[in-house]
Amino acid sequence: MAAGWPSFLLLGVSVGALAIIVERFSVLRRKRVLPPGLLEEVLEEIGRSGVTPALVGRLSQGAPLARVLAAGLRNERHAREVMKEAIEEAGRAVVVDMDRAVGLLGTLATVSPLLGLLGTVLGLIVLFRGGASGDMSLLSQGIALALYNTAFGLIVAIPALIFYRFFRGRIERLSSDMEQQAIKLVEVLHGDRQP
Repeated sequence: MAAGWPSFLLLGVSVGALAIIVERFSVLRRKRVLPPGLLEEVLEEIGRSGVTPALVGRLSQGAPLARVLAAGLRNERHAREVMKEAIEEAGRAVVVDMDRAVGLLGTLATVSPLLGLLGTVLGLIVLFRGGASGDMSLLSQGIALALYNTAFGLIVAIPALIFYRFFRGRIERLSSDMEQQAIKLVEVLHGDRQP
């Protein structure tokens, strides 16, 4: 309260950043994006009964990797290039979905130190306009209160930036692994590779 209204904005930014971090940790778990053994199960089912509408429908409603594989299976009768293009389009859509709110986390990490600085500057303006310059104890107390905003802004920004970079790296690794599994599906279906 003593740090002024910018501290309330920073509190809102910190709550938003924390909510994004918790939500993305849940969504970007490796087992949730790339269920272990999914490709092998799909290839085994294709070996037993071929590509069926039931298989494609089930995959379309599943994990991100399953949706990418479903896009390839929908086009399995077409040339390899058509199948790969369908997989790439589905992969881009899946990556956009995984990236949802991560960009906002980066924005919050960038904005919070600026809000802290704004609070500091506004606090100093109020301090010097109030004529506290005659009393050194009031001046030092006022400067300390003004600097709370800067500290709070940095306290919010540093973890938000760390998690922003962490999630970006995780999305890149997951999308690379997804691409490798989708390429394996294409190669197996077109007879260039054994399952």
